[in-house]
Amino acid sequence: MSSVSRIILLLLSLLLTFTGRAQDVESNNAERMEVELYSREDFRATRTREFDLLHTKLELSFDWAKQWVNGSATLVLTPVFYPQDLLLLDAKGMQINEVLLISRTNASTQPLIYEYDGTQLQIELDQTTERGDTIAVVINYIAKPEEYASEGSPAIKDDQGLYFINPQGKEEGKPRQIWTQGETEGNSVWFPTIDSPNERCTQEMLITVDQSFKTLSNGVLVSSEPAGDSQRTDHWIMDKPHAPYLFMLAVGDFTVVEDAYESIPLEYWVAPEYQESAKAIFGNTAEMLAYFSDLFGYPYPWDKYAQIVVRDFVSGAMENTTASVFMEEVQVDQRTLLDYNWDYIIAHELVHQWFGNLVTCESWSYLPLNEAFANYGEYLWNEYNYGQDEADYSLKEELYTYLAEAEEQKAELIRYYYEDQEDMFDAHSYSKGGRVLHMLRAYVGDEAFFKGLSVYLSENEFSATEVDHLRLAFEKVTGEDLNWFFDQWFFNPGHPQVEIEHFYKNDTLYVKLMQLQDLEISPVYRLPFYVDIHLAENIVRYPIVMENLIEEYALPVDEEPALVVVDSENQMLWELYHPKSLEELYYQYFNGGRYLLRKEAIDSIALSDSDDLKTSLLEMALSDPYVRLRVDAIDYYMEYPEALTPSGKQTITTMLQDSSSAIRSSALRLLTTLDYANVRNAVLTALEDSSYNVVGTALAALYEYDLPTLEAYLNKFSDYTNINVVIPMASYYSERASEESFKYFKTKISQVGRNDLYYLLQYINTYLLIAPTEQQQALAPLLVGLAQSHKNYTVRFAALQGLFLLIDLPEMEEQIKEIMQAETDPQLREIYMLFEADLN
Repeated sequence: MSSVSRIILLLLSLLLTFTGRAQDVESNNAERMEVELYSREDFRATRTREFDLLHTKLELSFDWAKQWVNGSATLVLTPVFYPQDLLLLDAKGMQINEVLLISRTNASTQPLIYEYDGTQLQIELDQTTERGDTIAVVINYIAKPEEYASEGSPAIKDDQGLYFINPQGKEEGKPRQIWTQGETEGNSVWFPTIDSPNERCTQEMLITVDQSFKTLSNGVLVSSEPAGDSQRTDHWIMDKPHAPYLFMLAVGDFTVVEDAYESIPLEYWVAPEYQESAKAIFGNTAEMLAYFSDLFGYPYPWDKYAQIVVRDFVSGAMENTTASVFMEEVQVDQRTLLDYNWDYIIAHELVHQWFGNLVTCESWSYLPLNEAFANYGEYLWNEYNYGQDEADYSLKEELYTYLAEAEEQKAELIRYYYEDQEDMFDAHSYSKGGRVLHMLRAYVGDEAFFKGLSVYLSENEFSATEVDHLRLAFEKVTGEDLNWFFDQWFFNPGHPQVEIEHFYKNDTLYVKLMQLQDLEISPVYRLPFYVDIHLAENIVRYPIVMENLIEEYALPVDEEPALVVVDSENQMLWELYHPKSLEELYYQYFNGGRYLLRKEAIDSIALSDSDDLKTSLLEMALSDPYVRLRVDAIDYYMEYPEALTPSGKQTITTMLQDSSSAIRSSALRLLTTLDYANVRNAVLTALEDSSYNVVGTALAALYEYDLPTLEAYLNKFSDYTNINVVIPMASYYSERASEESFKYFKTKISQVGRNDLYYLLQYINTYLLIAPTEQQQALAPLLVGLAQSHKNYTVRFAALQGLFLLIDLPEMEEQIKEIMQAETDPQLREIYMLFEADLN
């Protein structure tokens, strides 16, 4: 086998690894050692505050050709306590032109001596500044964010702070934009500041742009004045203090759709072509504001709320104060919204306006004080708007996301030791953090939980906090010492692994509990939960507080239980092993109540050897009140068609008219698999469905069973860009070396969404194996561009796969080497290193 062939096979073998990696930027898994040892010098202390930054005024204009920011920053500061004669500011990759001190007695200025090392600006003050004194310093500078070497993290792709999108206007179909992304310490790439989450100030920005552009920043727009040469200066003022990493600006051609919540203006900033769907995307914002304001016992704290969608964003979304930024995938037509919505990410960023913006984590060690609450906000909105089943589903998904990461690393929620602050943006801070808050809510009760949040927000508004502030707020409300809860869940790595056995004898239920987690990593947990015992006429609930490795309980009951359920409301964050018989699981589906209990029953019985129970339960599950469980039942019939009875098949046939597009799609997929000829007319009807998902399923059926009919519809569906339609079309074109196939793939590369592009590339790579040389040569530059600079690392990987298939083209091997050597993603680098030796 040649070296090149070996590389291709290895790349293909890694495909499943990348398919399974999360596309969502707000939580990402990173490979780390389970236990990392740090020295005392590695301790991540909260940044010491010599000065209190009171106000920041930025005057900005832009050199699009050079991708520079021409800036003047006026900072107003006062010593925190000790007298100061030096001022240290964060300013990365800038050209500092001058530093001036505004006179303390009049408006005159005088130059100050400074030293600049490319990262920090050290300014010598003209005299020692005492506590209570205020100084104003002006820094005139040029920011060069595109020239700043930045790395970022899996959650936030890089940290250059400010981004010019299509600055020369040469990329067809892409707007010219400028936008910023400050978290964690990116904003100090475009303005000098004290770039730390425990700092906060008021701000104003005077942004000079071409008249054709709109601008957005924090706070409110107070004036917009002509600035000569067809330019305009917009003056934005933020009169409430917030952290510098939450400063933002955006420039571009946007349509602004207005809405309101009480007296608070709401704005949805979208590309002009999405004006009609803006309210459909963001339309629940007003109700979310009302709900969270009431739930948190603290009214929305800011003067406005804008949500803006930008191109090529480096994250999923960012909660800048009063102005959240979203990735372009959020921007969809109303037809797409029939299949899914973006409420989860909209709720997440909105909750940050309280938890993160109003009250900010003191350092990145305390990031869960921001992200766990935003994560849990998704659950709360699901619970309120979509019902308990949907909320429980999201709770399960968060647990699985955390557990997947916990297989590779076990870290504390509050981490004082880490290599880089970006490491904190992981499933521990998000998913585990949200689940821990859910446990706290379950333990103290709803009334105390939300009262505790209100106290926490009220007592710490416009300030930075440690986790002890949260604990003290709950202790104030409940009167209970909660150190035990916070210690074991916030300051210890890992999670409980619990095995439970039970049996009934002589009017007594015997329950044995065992904690099995590795005690070298995790503690012995204190675990409060309930055991529900299902009897013939009622359910008896026993509270349990497990505090030892092994505990045994004898619970009096009058009869042998039909079912024993531990933690029926899914409150605990643990791995639970509690074996049940198939008969108990069958009973559980009908009597357990909650989604996860019904889900456990369906999954267990569907995978069992009990044909009778499987047939009965799956048919009953077709009428489950929750859409996802009905879909699960249909999908199980794909694996076990022998369990489908005539009445079950008739039920599924009626589901072709269901109001849920997910149900219609799954039903159509199953029926075409069972008997395409009998449902061909239904497939043709589905081609006119309002849902892209259903249309895609119909096209996939034609591809599988009826190619001549599919070919008759090629012209109609080749222009679609929704990935559900693109995939079956791409399947067809990938197997036919033709000019039509070439044009389809060349066009679709620039049309599908950024994350969807990964899946399209799998079909393009298949096509490359049969494409004529001239078509390979035409597609190669597109793949090179994606492999070099696409923001999604899975897309870069898939594009490089395609380039290896073209390695015999002139100079392609050298381009592949350059791409692999320039890659910055740590996991991709690790993979690419396996192949570099073979290419050398």
